[in-house]
Amino acid sequence: MKKYRYPFLFLAVSFSLVYCKTNKQPATATTATVSTAQKEEPTASKPGQSPFIAPENTIALMQVENGFEVKLVASEPLVSSPVAMQFDDKGRMWVVEMTGYMPDTIGTGEDIPNGNIVILEDKNGDGVYDDRQVIIDSLVLPRAICLIENGILVAEPTNLWFYEIKNDKAGKRTLVDPKYTEGGNVEHQPNGLLRAMDNWIYNAKSDKRYRKVGPKWVIEHTHFRGQWGICQDNYGRLYYNNNSQNLLGDYFPAGVGAWNTNQRGVAGYNEKSVANNKVYPLHPTPGVNRGYMKNILDDSLRLNDFTAAAGPVIYRGDLFGQAYDFNAFVPEPSANLIKRNILDQKGFVVKGEQAYKGREFLASTDERFRPVSLYNAPDGAMYVLDMYRGIIQHKTYLTPYLKEQIGKRDLTQPLSSGRIYKVVPKNTNAKPVTIPSDASALVKLLGHPNGWVRDRAQQKLIDGKYNQTVPALREAVKQTANPLLAIHALWTLEGLNSLKTEEVVSWLRSADQQYKMQAFAVTPSIISPASYKQFASLFDQMVDQNDTLAAPYVGFMAKSIAQFDTVASKSLLTKLATKYPNNRYVADAVISNLQGKEELFQSELTASLSDQNLLVNKQLQKVITAVRSAQGNRNPEMLKRQFPKGEALFTSVCQTCHGPDGGGVKSLAPPLNQSEWVTGSKDKLISIVLYGLTGPVKVNGHVYQTPEVSGDMPGIGYDKDMPNEDIAQLLSYIRKSWRNNADVVSTEEVNKVRQKLTGREKAFTEAELNGI
Repeated sequence: MKKYRYPFLFLAVSFSLVYCKTNKQPATATTATVSTAQKEEPTASKPGQSPFIAPENTIALMQVENGFEVKLVASEPLVSSPVAMQFDDKGRMWVVEMTGYMPDTIGTGEDIPNGNIVILEDKNGDGVYDDRQVIIDSLVLPRAICLIENGILVAEPTNLWFYEIKNDKAGKRTLVDPKYTEGGNVEHQPNGLLRAMDNWIYNAKSDKRYRKVGPKWVIEHTHFRGQWGICQDNYGRLYYNNNSQNLLGDYFPAGVGAWNTNQRGVAGYNEKSVANNKVYPLHPTPGVNRGYMKNILDDSLRLNDFTAAAGPVIYRGDLFGQAYDFNAFVPEPSANLIKRNILDQKGFVVKGEQAYKGREFLASTDERFRPVSLYNAPDGAMYVLDMYRGIIQHKTYLTPYLKEQIGKRDLTQPLSSGRIYKVVPKNTNAKPVTIPSDASALVKLLGHPNGWVRDRAQQKLIDGKYNQTVPALREAVKQTANPLLAIHALWTLEGLNSLKTEEVVSWLRSADQQYKMQAFAVTPSIISPASYKQFASLFDQMVDQNDTLAAPYVGFMAKSIAQFDTVASKSLLTKLATKYPNNRYVADAVISNLQGKEELFQSELTASLSDQNLLVNKQLQKVITAVRSAQGNRNPEMLKRQFPKGEALFTSVCQTCHGPDGGGVKSLAPPLNQSEWVTGSKDKLISIVLYGLTGPVKVNGHVYQTPEVSGDMPGIGYDKDMPNEDIAQLLSYIRKSWRNNADVVSTEEVNKVRQKLTGREKAFTEAELNGI
């Protein structure tokens, strides 16, 4: 079961205001500047209170890094419940309003279609948005959008839709993916729709990527990433997180390495970009779901570590200065703050540290300040979406402790607010860059110092099929004065189906690691029967030349060679495994090619690498063991028919953390398959599922604890509307699934334990359960 101490995106929302299609808001600029040292004043309220603060006053309660200021650019009634947004070519904001989530603590009317996609516009150019236009309404809990070609992708569970847009009016609607959010409840569903540098669209909490090719949408499998929010750096590497981890990321190209479903993870993906999860709230934060647990709060009742890490951004604007060239910002809505991390690249590894100790880049004493998503922008500022509300917990996981906190401080109302801010250096008159339609101007913008501008210029050239720019793009690829211009030109050519083999080969031979990385990333798009031998020969040379940094990339590229020559591909993999037997990145890259052939490859490799302690052999054996284990699994369709409610509950609540195969998910949860906690005492298992489990916990001799998994698993027994029969079916389902074969759990057994534990407010520990 998923640990969701504070999944911010599912902040309870209600929308009581009624809008017409266009609604005006007075333009009132509000700013705040604060010194470097975090102070205790001003405060939002007396201890134990959390009053609603008017938009024009809330910034006064913020403290931001020295030299910066926060400006309010939109607020209610212009916008309500913002969870995601995108800028268009005119600098307008297209905002997702998740209006219907949790209208009250029991979720009454959560399925009412009252979500919107709206356009906010600054018509008088004073920096404050003053006009609202509803583009799409009557949506149920919309969660993400992506502007592309002549329309917009809209994620509305369970579907992903594409709406054609003409003159700001929604037209024809096409179903792109009916299973965009297959599995998971509202707190466990995909989001993001990031249009990345490689011209694919990626998501958080998902293993799918999308691309529009002519009139058709292509859906491909990719690495499962993150929880809420996803972003990229200047080189197209992806970054994301989960609720308890600051920042995760990829070292290698987004589109490779996810082919072998027998692998539980691939080194270089889902890596801890910043391992330090400490946070420094400005004020006591007792209103977290498990604030009563040891070490969740410090002695001053302030949150210790991330519990609701939300939509991150790699700052790529041109206003903040050189010190912010490779910085990641991560919001923590439960602690009312935004963290700054400083990243560094060594070889292909990207690691970072928190920018400060004992303070944050931005923090507020207003408990209702809920920053949920951060964005780069056409004016170079960093934009902050604030759902501005008190309740940030779904009913399924709402503990009696938190319900008491909500009641004490009157956090439920109002539920119709929302603010959008931007952060800029002091005394900066940031003006948005308008994206033109002129072809030559668009090519020039590919080298603009603002990453948002570069991305949008690339997208517009591809969407508009500006094939007349191909000669200029080829020249841009050749020039060396502006590497970012060259990189975006390369990917624009890829998007226009005009990239040549010799252009990629030239970059593969480059001494510049960033150029070489882009060439590896783009190779699968252009390799062909006419060119694969040239690529295979070049990759073989790299291995012979002991190019350690290139070795993992070569391992991933073997998959592209295999389309045309399986012998050459296998030779490349064998050479890599033999030369780098203890390199985890190379080992996993090699294994990513071996779906269904792991044992054969292992037996052939043993002739030259007989030492089973070598990392490549260990990794191979791990995959082989998992495959053999899966072969003994029980028929899932039979179990679904036997326990339909249990299967549905597992899919919606448990699967995203424990995995569809019950094997557990890295950084989230331990395995259920062949776990003594699942197949052993019924009373212990019922107790865990009802009220949760706080780690560490030993499963099959291995102790699972943070950061290997999340610190605790929430229970579902706090939801009084959860039927005992459904819980019994869930437990029976997992006790019979995979290689488990334990007795079923009856409704009466669940009811007995539930009655015995009535009034319990905290999760169990292993020691406490062992006493049952």
